[in-house]
Amino acid sequence: MNNKWNRIIYKCWAPFYDLFFNRGVFYSARKQIFHEFPFGDGENVLFVGVGTGADLAFCPLEKINVVAIDYSKEMLEKAKNKYQNENIKFIQMDAQSLTFPNNSFDVVVASLVISVVPSPDKVMSEIVRVTKKGGRIIIFDKFAPKHRELSFGKKVIRPIIKLLGTDIGISFEKVYKNIKHECYLVEDKDVMMKGMYRKIVLKKN
Repeated sequence: MNNKWNRIIYKCWAPFYDLFFNRGVFYSARKQIFHEFPFGDGENVLFVGVGTGADLAFCPLEKINVVAIDYSKEMLEKAKNKYQNENIKFIQMDAQSLTFPNNSFDVVVASLVISVVPSPDKVMSEIVRVTKKGGRIIIFDKFAPKHRELSFGKKVIRPIIKLLGTDIGISFEKVYKNIKHECYLVEDKDVMMKGMYRKIVLKKN
């Protein structure tokens, strides 16, 4: 995957994204993840790869200050049209190179983004960098099984899945290894599809 291809593929996905990823089990998973999360009044919250804004429906927008970024202008336009809220600032931006200063946000949300970017390591490093000390990071994404290889079938279809704009073979453990000196694991919970999709919460030291 690369940024040029992602721009094309998510332009195609934008009109249909909610039909696949904001219904059924995905809707239930998002609702569960954000219903349980204790957002504080007045917190500054960054949504990295906000897409069409599916996560925003489950967050207390009336009490938090939101910055929502996405690399795809088509996906971002979908989100803007849904949420015309003065507490939300939408910006087109590459998650691998955030333009915010260090320690800018109380909470950073990364839903279904680490598995779609060219460099998951860069994204995680940037997310940690812009999170305040003591701030929290919420990750909802699909990852390879813990401590074991992908099945033969998934190895075969992985290159095809990548052409659709996502990767089923990213190891969270390998990505976390690079930033674990800066934050610690608060929660790692199987959410759906027999643990393929996980909710992970980190806290910055």
